[in-house]
Amino acid sequence: MRVEELSSRREQRRNESKRMPNTFEEILGTAAGIAKGMGVTLKEMMSPTVTENYPDGPAKLEQRYRGVHVLQRDANGMEKCVACFLCAAACPSNCIYIEAAENTDKVRISGGERYAKVYNIDYNRCIFCGYCVEACPTDAITHGHGFEVASFNTATLVMRKEQMLAKTEDRSQESGDRMLVASDRVAAH
Repeated sequence: MRVEELSSRREQRRNESKRMPNTFEEILGTAAGIAKGMGVTLKEMMSPTVTENYPDGPAKLEQRYRGVHVLQRDANGMEKCVACFLCAAACPSNCIYIEAAENTDKVRISGGERYAKVYNIDYNRCIFCGYCVEACPTDAITHGHGFEVASFNTATLVMRKEQMLAKTEDRSQESGDRMLVASDRVAAH
């Protein structure tokens, strides 16, 4: 029994010496890791710095940026929203609230039978996922490029329809301006 114990101890020592890393290999491995990390650091230090002057200048946003929602209008200036409630149904955070009303012959708000009398989005809950935009059959709601929605008062983060509607172009004013420019050109010649 004694011989077997001695041979097993010798085997354990051999295995331990095989498992013990060589000090020289450890030093080389550590130095290689540090050199690799410093290489990345030096490469970044030598590349040009890209700075945006956001508060002083406009922010550069990508084309597909999902910002504050905009309720679009059609070519006639009427609202595109027909109060179908699909955007509210698609919203995973349940932040869209809509009340529908019927269009009349005297008062037409949208091109459909109904329009959104009340259209609110609670930006306290909105996650800007874009499901409401995808669900809209009339492309009435889109993501704009507005991003400055931060507020200390949560009551101001509930946007109403009037705040989200796309601005209308006053075509009579534009045509009047064009006529003035044309008359100025004629007078100059």
